[in-house]
Amino acid sequence: MGRKGWVTLKFVPTLRFTEARECVIREVTRERCLPAREEVALGEAAGRVLAAPVRADRDYPPLSRSIRDGFAVRAADLPGELRVVGEVRAGETYSGEVGPGEAVEIMTGAPVPRGADAVVMIEHVTREDGRIRTERAPRPGEFINPQGAEARRHDLLLEPGKRLGFADIALLATVGATSVSVFSKPRVAIIATGDEIVEAGQQPRPDQIRNSNAVALAAQVADAGGIPEILPIARDNYRSTQERIARGLEADLVLLSGGVSAGKYDLVESALADFGARFHFDRVLIQPGQPLVFGRARGRFFFGLPGNPASTMVTFELFARAAIGLVGGAAGAPLPFTLARLTQPFQHLPGLTRFLPALLSPETAEVMPVPWRGSSDVPALSRANALLVADEEREAWKKGDLIRVLLR
Repeated sequence: MGRKGWVTLKFVPTLRFTEARECVIREVTRERCLPAREEVALGEAAGRVLAAPVRADRDYPPLSRSIRDGFAVRAADLPGELRVVGEVRAGETYSGEVGPGEAVEIMTGAPVPRGADAVVMIEHVTREDGRIRTERAPRPGEFINPQGAEARRHDLLLEPGKRLGFADIALLATVGATSVSVFSKPRVAIIATGDEIVEAGQQPRPDQIRNSNAVALAAQVADAGGIPEILPIARDNYRSTQERIARGLEADLVLLSGGVSAGKYDLVESALADFGARFHFDRVLIQPGQPLVFGRARGRFFFGLPGNPASTMVTFELFARAAIGLVGGAAGAPLPFTLARLTQPFQHLPGLTRFLPALLSPETAEVMPVPWRGSSDVPALSRANALLVADEEREAWKKGDLIRVLLR
């Protein structure tokens, strides 16, 4: 069967890395429809995207509290000697008032008694016969967390679109939430293409490969907050490719791996064109992953990822992860770049932005390239814990130079 949609593909642009990232974020943000909301228990909310604002139910802290074990005092009375007139622990309130020449022993987290305006740490006093002495002159407010210093009642604490981490879960519990409104996870269809592919449990012939792309993408989709749906392999004929794409377009987003180069049996773009696809780009100046397709068909965004496993995994991280987050209601999609110092010289041919396997030491902030043999070298990618980012305009780095690194 001929490539019926071929004419529509002639003027699809090739983009630089930053242009392609901006295109994905711009188009998905502009065209997306926010997903439905659902209520989940607080213990199940980690990693989900918040769908409703969260506000403080009271001042935090609700009373001025001590942030040290020590003595609540009047700053004007010191340095000097004070009489200890009581004690207050976390979870209770001192009923009296600190007067001139007096101190109240106080524990971390306890409300500061009336009359006191500073806390002296227990390490900075000597104590004898119900009295304390210190040569320090505390400042008013020292070691006190004032009422409302962290948040005021009705303050906006969390905005919709935030992916909830462990600190956000703690904050939700702090304000009394036992459940939380989140966006439903987007369904992501995954379609591997090619006659050479067999399933992971099969014994491949020498000219075949196991379907690692689909399961790797499923793991990446789940980590990005989506629900992966692996479809049957699309074989290298037009009917099979069209059938898989038609089924994939029933999901919220489609990921295809393979079939996007210029070979005789690379049918993905033409098959997509028959579904009225609009292509935003079909090549990006990166390595690995130059033949990369992004567009929209029947109201669904799709990515045609390269077929080589490393290319598939890397281009997912660079582009598809952001789209899944945005389709799922996330407010933004930043890439986790950092800087590290090279443990050895490095050079490449300018013109492409390269994302190469690397080992990053968090303790020393040093990075070492991992030797690899190209886009099919899955063992090298497995040994790596980061991607070295070689900018397209720079040719060489010396040992000790700072270079960008993409965290994994």
